[in-house]
Amino acid sequence: MAIEEGEDQLDGSLRTDLESLEKALQQQEVDLLFANPYADHPALVSVHAGAGGTDSQDWAALLLRMYLRWAERTHRTAEILDESPGDEAGLKSVTLRVGGRRAFGWLRSEHGVHRLVRLSPFDQAHRRHTSFALAEVIPEIEDDAPIEIRPEDLDVDTFRSSGAGGQHVNKTSSAVRLTHVPTGIIVTIQNERSQIKNRETAMKVLRSRLATMQAEQRAEQRQQLKGGRQSMEWGSQIRSYVLHPYTLVKDHRTGFEMGNVQAVLDGEIEPFMESFLRWDAAQSAERR
Repeated sequence: MAIEEGEDQLDGSLRTDLESLEKALQQQEVDLLFANPYADHPALVSVHAGAGGTDSQDWAALLLRMYLRWAERTHRTAEILDESPGDEAGLKSVTLRVGGRRAFGWLRSEHGVHRLVRLSPFDQAHRRHTSFALAEVIPEIEDDAPIEIRPEDLDVDTFRSSGAGGQHVNKTSSAVRLTHVPTGIIVTIQNERSQIKNRETAMKVLRSRLATMQAEQRAEQRQQLKGGRQSMEWGSQIRSYVLHPYTLVKDHRTGFEMGNVQAVLDGEIEPFMESFLRWDAAQSAERR
């Protein structure tokens, strides 16, 4: 009996050690997926309606809702910084800031063109329409980042907010539009009542976009030296959401699919994010 008890204790100890080792390996694997230097930064997500009129503007609004639901489900913060309403419904464009653990690390998987196929609610004949929207995702860069923005390179405009925020927002010229002349980058912020706060936020967004542009230029130069480059054309969608004649969401980079489209539109996008991160890590390993 003593021998059996000793074996049981040894077996239990080995099982505990094995479980600890498995957890450590899983954590190491997860850490490798978030090797991006900005993974822990907040994410700035901009959604732009593509060709397709009201249907695409409505699709942009649905994508915004999907990301807001994802932030809510994962206990992250989400704040709309600027939005341009559609002509009849939806949004022409919107920018939001998502904070929380590894916000950019997760959301960078969403950068690209998203395609929707459905029976249009805006078509009297209820025909099938294909709509596109572009999601741009960049990390928020700290104010002390080595990005030079000279005052003489900026055009600054102020105007009355066209979004929600109460009478004070709409009665005062609190909204701010910054144009960075050398690059043509335009940043509009109108979510705060204070013009000063909106300008501070606009400068932070501009700094982040300039840093991202510089990083992309360096990456493109490296890719050209290796003899190739990746296409980021408007038509090269990263993901399709099909509501008719069948229901399916498919990521064209990884091949990952889900049949429950409504769950995805309600913010259940972690499986797509994780499959992208694993695919991207594998691609990076091959390039090395």
